[in-house]
Amino acid sequence: MVFKSKIKWIALFVLVLSFVSLIRHLSIARSSSVDMVQYSALAGFRDDFAPILGRQKYRNKKLWGVVKSLQSLQPYANPRSNYAVPNKQSNGFIYAKVFGGFANIRSSICDLVIISRLLNATLVIPEIQETTRSKGVSNKFKSFSYLYDEEQFIASLTNDILIVKSLPENLKAARRKNAFPTFKPKTSATPKFYLKEVLPALKKAKVIGLVITDGGCLQSILPSGMSEFQRLRCRVSFHALQFRPEIRELGHLMVDRLRAWGQPFLVFHPGLIRDTLAYNGCAELFQDVHTELIQYRRAQMIKRGIVNEELRIDSHMRRENGSCPLMPEEVGILLRAMGYPPKTIVYLAGSEIFGGQRVLIPLRAMFANLVDRTSLCTKTELSDLVGPETPLPLDHFQSPPAKKSEEQKEEWKKAGPRPRPLPPPPDRPIYRHEKEGWYGWITETEREPDPSLVDLRMQAHRLLWDALDYIVSVEADAFFPGFNNDASGWPDFSSLVMGHRLYEVASSRTYRPDRKILAELLNVTRDNLYHPKHNWTLVVQEHLNKSLGEEGLIRQSLLSKSASFISHPLPECSCRIASAETSNIVRGEDGRVLYDGEEECPKWMQHDEDIVSESLAEEEEKTDEDELPEYESNLVEQPESNSSGNTNTSLLFDQDEEMDPND
Repeated sequence: MVFKSKIKWIALFVLVLSFVSLIRHLSIARSSSVDMVQYSALAGFRDDFAPILGRQKYRNKKLWGVVKSLQSLQPYANPRSNYAVPNKQSNGFIYAKVFGGFANIRSSICDLVIISRLLNATLVIPEIQETTRSKGVSNKFKSFSYLYDEEQFIASLTNDILIVKSLPENLKAARRKNAFPTFKPKTSATPKFYLKEVLPALKKAKVIGLVITDGGCLQSILPSGMSEFQRLRCRVSFHALQFRPEIRELGHLMVDRLRAWGQPFLVFHPGLIRDTLAYNGCAELFQDVHTELIQYRRAQMIKRGIVNEELRIDSHMRRENGSCPLMPEEVGILLRAMGYPPKTIVYLAGSEIFGGQRVLIPLRAMFANLVDRTSLCTKTELSDLVGPETPLPLDHFQSPPAKKSEEQKEEWKKAGPRPRPLPPPPDRPIYRHEKEGWYGWITETEREPDPSLVDLRMQAHRLLWDALDYIVSVEADAFFPGFNNDASGWPDFSSLVMGHRLYEVASSRTYRPDRKILAELLNVTRDNLYHPKHNWTLVVQEHLNKSLGEEGLIRQSLLSKSASFISHPLPECSCRIASAETSNIVRGEDGRVLYDGEEECPKWMQHDEDIVSESLAEEEEKTDEDELPEYESNLVEQPESNSSGNTNTSLLFDQDEEMDPND
């Protein structure tokens, strides 16, 4: 009996201790949860760059240095001849509706200014339809001012054209009644078209309207005698089109936050946009339901006459021709082959990445410091940029009517060989998210629904996100495009960034890869993608390094300039510092100057350049002395056997034997 009573007391004592311990742990968990913070990519940088914070900025010139062969190029878009101030007695007013995304809007506005100058017309501030179509956008901003600074736009072009914010009151009523002639010009419209077709209508009606849908309304390459009009395009794009102050402040704040860690950063723009993927026939790169989404959009383009090809096309052949984008995984392999270490800060630009975060998983695995605007900005900062918006009406969700089993079986038989999403099992409930958005309509109906109110508002917001990414991309230490210069001829984000960087600082590190060559190289080592041979790495380095200099500029002039002048504003908008080096002018088959046709810079620019070059040389000497080997100490060498049986060393991450075009 005594033994049993002792066991009871011991058991009771253990229960009391367990209860006290549980209470103690709960109290600790409650107190510690107050101090928990959400993970931030910027906070993660502290561990990566803690040893070098506070010390001099580290810059490996092989990865981040300027391209010396392009240092003599300087921005110079001032008029070179007698350029009279516009006559106040203009021929009339031009108002325009601009459709499309960020790149289309920027290119279209540049063309509008040129046309107004050509016709001696007064330009009414263009209307950006992405903002006017969206219901409930903040009342603080009008259409144009939602993205750009109206006052800056008008003041910068005072000596070029006449600009007004709106039509006079006596003409507004007639416009609402569609009393004025309206034109819908193509991107390939010539100056002769406007002088012969549009100018007579303008003189007669005193007001005309333009509807711009394809990212421009004037051909990119103008006759040789219109160089001043090309320079005007540069003044519009690179000087007059300034984002509104709130966008500029937040964009430069993002750049400051990236530079605060004392390391250079690289910007990568994937260019994975549904329209461009559909146009180029790149649906099979995804092999899931996204393939169906791309094919549906391609079918729409074929129906409208935008695409004159078959619906089903071999995407792998298109990829080998360079018509499809480089996937983020492939770009990560190329950057590592160049020698960029895993701790490199990579900023991901682009408000739309078709395929979502899933396609970015391999790139995030290779570069842990992959950040975007959501990593650098708080939700409050982004919401303040958008401004106060009226709440959208409640979405009353209604499940689509259930289909009979016979109908489902018949549809499945007609679905074709392409992968389609399987229907959910019948023994579980159908959740709301499975019937909304793209998944809902592609599994239930054959027609894509019209954009909802949320979709329209998101399209307007994308303009702001692209503007922030544009600022960061132009200011970046290096820029790598995943997709540009496609066959559609539409302006694209990457090409505009490359043109802006070429104008501002031509020697900045801007990669201009040939996707056809890279596709061949990636096919060669597809079985050993993460462990390629040393020779393969050297070939990749040679190609990408050449793309930084003259060879890349010549290729970009052939591809980009024909679609959008501001994507390659050479030689009209630049000048060269006089130097002892002599080079030959490169011309195309049509006689157009492709490289080295710039005029000599004025003497005052040469004097300033001498001072800048001396300071840069001193900075490079200091950084060479203070290089930090621990930042690149994680490089790994892996032995491999080549086809002849000899042992090769795979130096995918070796920076010691890099090919540098600047040496």
